[in-house]
Amino acid sequence: FLPTGGIDECRTSEAVDTVGPSFLTPFRLVGGDLLAECENLLIQSNLAGYSLRFAIFCSDSVYFFARCSSTRSYISCLIIALSQTLQVRFSIMEWLGRAAIDFTHAPTPRKVTEKDGNETDLLSITEKATPPCNLNPLLFNGHLQTMWTATKPAGPKIYYKRKIFDADHKIYHGTFAVDFAVEPFEAPDDPTLSRRTAYLTDEEFENFGSDDTKPMLVILHGLSGGSHEIYLRHTIAPMIGEGGWEACVVNSRGCARSKITSGVLYNARATWDIRQTVKWLQKKFPNRPLFGLGFSLGANMLTNYCGEEGSNCVLKGAVVCSNPFNLDVSSKILQNSYIGKEVYLRVMGSALKELAATHRKELEQYSTIDVDAVMKITYLYEFDRLIQCPSWGYPTETAYYRDASSVDSILSIEIPFLAIHATDDPIAVKEAIPYEEFKQNPNTILLTSSLGGHLCWFESGGSRWFPKPVANFLNHLAFKTDLDSLKPQANPNGGVFTAGHGYSPMRRKLMISED
Repeated sequence: FLPTGGIDECRTSEAVDTVGPSFLTPFRLVGGDLLAECENLLIQSNLAGYSLRFAIFCSDSVYFFARCSSTRSYISCLIIALSQTLQVRFSIMEWLGRAAIDFTHAPTPRKVTEKDGNETDLLSITEKATPPCNLNPLLFNGHLQTMWTATKPAGPKIYYKRKIFDADHKIYHGTFAVDFAVEPFEAPDDPTLSRRTAYLTDEEFENFGSDDTKPMLVILHGLSGGSHEIYLRHTIAPMIGEGGWEACVVNSRGCARSKITSGVLYNARATWDIRQTVKWLQKKFPNRPLFGLGFSLGANMLTNYCGEEGSNCVLKGAVVCSNPFNLDVSSKILQNSYIGKEVYLRVMGSALKELAATHRKELEQYSTIDVDAVMKITYLYEFDRLIQCPSWGYPTETAYYRDASSVDSILSIEIPFLAIHATDDPIAVKEAIPYEEFKQNPNTILLTSSLGGHLCWFESGGSRWFPKPVANFLNHLAFKTDLDSLKPQANPNGGVFTAGHGYSPMRRKLMISED
């Protein structure tokens, strides 16, 4: 395939024609040999190397038009420019929906003992857990995969019983909701709850708990989501019930139709509620091995939690999907892209603005946030500027992003940890993936696919690919390994102080007083 040229290759040194929309100005062909210009653009924009599909629908027609027409083609120039901007590169196998899969790991991955006494390692477990990634060939890039979720396809039905917990953190006080996956029941029609959800009665909660040894998932959802999210239900549906797992979802404050009783919603490093939930589960289910599962922003939170816990982490393993990792990098790249800003940042900003509107009374009662200003925001970073900064004392949203990112946390993780990511993810962008940090920690594995979008990986027929490696990996840890071999193991590269200096990956800038 040909090397990719810059967008500046689409510009000419001659005067620009003023006819047509102004946004087409950089891409117009003016003067000279039209055929030569188009051929040069085809090469420089790497259009020939994008995919057989793209060539069929774009390059052949544009090239033919350029040869046969003496008229300047704004459309052909726009197509070429868009192909360069969107970076839609495919191999022939990707044209057929077959994504390339890569594993990033330490030179010597963590050793794990099987129940039969044999020894294996995290990389071998992950490779065996990862099936070929054959996706819908019509959804041939991250944008199409991600936007397909707007069709709202039906997902598996999961039933929940909800418990409202009083937070035990002195600073991060208030309440939060945890939804426990249960057997199907006749759910009441309660507009204050998500579908197929009901509160645990006092009697049910009194008898809640067990001495069984079933593995249990502790799940964190994505931005402004909840236990009802379709990607979450697709993942846990084959695991609970006959799959042998129990599961609960820690809903971020104010999400999933839960109420807030304090002046803050949640942030990307709000690990207090999951920490309290895990401790409570240990008491109620003392024999159950606990595992973590996080999606998108919840993946960032779970990664931070595992890093913060370090050698004290009681989870036996964790999986995160579509983690944005470096929030500052992701935000900047999205802001510098028209689609990133006007589609993704706008949609996420609208979702959080709606969440703030739902809890407007409580925010005005419990905080000093300018709710009127929040109601005027358009983009996600504006929401973070007006909500997260005053809530936590960050001077700017970028300071918040740098502090709440989970890149450094990877170095402090001491339990088996798998991250699953699509490199064409238009939200959790590939530039934010911390490849080098994964290479420095034998407890972690990064699984990347060249296709999949953000929490999508749609296959033909509507099913999703990513729940398969998630379930396979966790099933192997829970049912085939000696659980004692999953205890925390220090990362030799996680920060060593020698001669009076060293690096502490978990040293954060936000200071929280416990007094």
